[in-house]
Amino acid sequence: MANHLMILLIFFHSIFLQSRACHPTDREALLDFKRRITADPSKMLHSWIPDKDCCTTWDGIACDPSTGRVRNLTRPGPYWVTSMSGTLSPFIGNLSSLQYLDLSNLKELKGPIPFELGKLTNLRYMFLDSSGLEGSIPGSLEGLSLLQSLVISRNRLTGPIPENLFTKMTSLSQLSLTENMLCGPIPPSIGEMLELRYLYFNGNNFSGSVPEFIGRLQNLEYLDLSRNQLSGPIPNSIGNLTNLTTLDLSRNRLTGGIPPSIGNMKSLGLVALSNNALSGPIPSSIGDLQRVERLYMENNNLSGSIPTTIGNMALLSAISLSNNNFTGEIPPTLSRLEKLFNLDLSRNGLSGPIPPQLATARNLGVLDLSSNSLSLGAIPPWLQQLPLYELYLRQTGLVGQLPEWLSSSSSLSTLDLSGNSLTGELPGWIGNITSLSFLNLSNNEFNSSLPRQIRNLSLLMELDLSHNNFSGGIGDLGVMGSLVYLILSHNPFGGKIPESLGKLGGLYVLELQGNGLSGEIPKELAEARRLGIVKLSENGLSGEIPEGILNLEDLSEFDVSRNRLSGEIPRHKIKLPASSFAGNPGLCGEPLAPCNN
Repeated sequence: MANHLMILLIFFHSIFLQSRACHPTDREALLDFKRRITADPSKMLHSWIPDKDCCTTWDGIACDPSTGRVRNLTRPGPYWVTSMSGTLSPFIGNLSSLQYLDLSNLKELKGPIPFELGKLTNLRYMFLDSSGLEGSIPGSLEGLSLLQSLVISRNRLTGPIPENLFTKMTSLSQLSLTENMLCGPIPPSIGEMLELRYLYFNGNNFSGSVPEFIGRLQNLEYLDLSRNQLSGPIPNSIGNLTNLTTLDLSRNRLTGGIPPSIGNMKSLGLVALSNNALSGPIPSSIGDLQRVERLYMENNNLSGSIPTTIGNMALLSAISLSNNNFTGEIPPTLSRLEKLFNLDLSRNGLSGPIPPQLATARNLGVLDLSSNSLSLGAIPPWLQQLPLYELYLRQTGLVGQLPEWLSSSSSLSTLDLSGNSLTGELPGWIGNITSLSFLNLSNNEFNSSLPRQIRNLSLLMELDLSHNNFSGGIGDLGVMGSLVYLILSHNPFGGKIPESLGKLGGLYVLELQGNGLSGEIPKELAEARRLGIVKLSENGLSGEIPEGILNLEDLSEFDVSRNRLSGEIPRHKIKLPASSFAGNPGLCGEPLAPCNN
């Protein structure tokens, strides 16, 4: 036993003796890096003391013990609290054994990525994201043939990608250039990176087409080209990416149809093609994507009927096809989607009834069918069987009175029935839907007074009852302390502006235009200190404008035109047009004509 222990001690002692101190070339390169850092508030380089061994005492440095050459250079400290000012030293290129370089999230660096980094031919991982770097991507990086990860996202890089940058990077599996200002086409050398699994080019200004050679990258799992200026069609070769789990081409200028080959991409979990100019029908092969959980195709020019095969996509939890040109009826097969939570088919040309089979979609929490020619008549009573959080039926042909079953909708937080022909009184039971945070009944034909019970909606943040025939005064809404938007314009309420509105400390928008209001503007409104938009035009208000309102810190828009106000307009810091005060013959002062003393 003693002999074994002695052998182990000799072995570890010999390893210790073989460990080399930091190589002089690397030590000087690191010290030059430190010299070019002008501010280090997190003291990440505090341990980089010149007379200490960089391999054993400097934070963020790891060396090859047999040579003393630096293998790892990482920014010390927690990722979320780090920052540095200064520039990257070109002498980092002298760290010839470097395999891992992580200078990410330094936030305040300036200047370019040094050309000399192209000399790091042993480098496997380069992370320079979120560090404030500028200029173009140096073409010298094309020599880094061993790279497996290249992440230089969230900087201020500009210009095109060098044409041959990726030709030799055949081992690269992760490439992220996200959120820079890069431009030009996607270079053909991308097609050489057959090991690539993660490709993120989102948030730049890349132009040209989605290249056909993208189909060669058959190991890709994530492809994000969103938020660029890409145009032309989606290439048919994209169907070759059978391992892809995320496809995001949203917010570009893509045209043409969705290729039927998309049905081959059976690993997909996310399909995002929204905010383009895609046209034609959704191919029926979309139903073959049975792992997709989220399908986003809104804001395009897609047309035809919604394919019934979508009902085969059993894992779907979110579907957004809004603002297209779809016609025909809503397919009943959507009722098969047991996991469906969010269904948005708004702003299309859909017709016919809502299929009652949707009552079996027991997880449906958000339903938006607004702005379709559904001619609903009444709100389907079977909707009360769904656990709805948000219901949008704006401009869907609703008529008659609100159904009382809505009063038992205990989970409903958003109700938008605007732009219909609903009539009669606003019932008192509306106050029973105490979970509401958003209520929009504007542009209907309600013709009652506001029920006192509406004040029970203590969670309500936005109330829009504009363009109806409500009357009988606004009443005391000052107890609705969560209100941020209060829009009651173009109703014949009459009476005065309630002083209690000043108690709404979170109120930002107050619109009481064309309400037949009289009396003075209550000075108490200035106590609603978050007010940013105040519209009181087209009433019969009289007296002077209270000084405090015009000097609210967040005020950006103020309109009291076409009233009977008088006196001098109080001095104010924000610039308001004369039109905001026009139609009040008794008003004077900036921005109107000066007062005649």
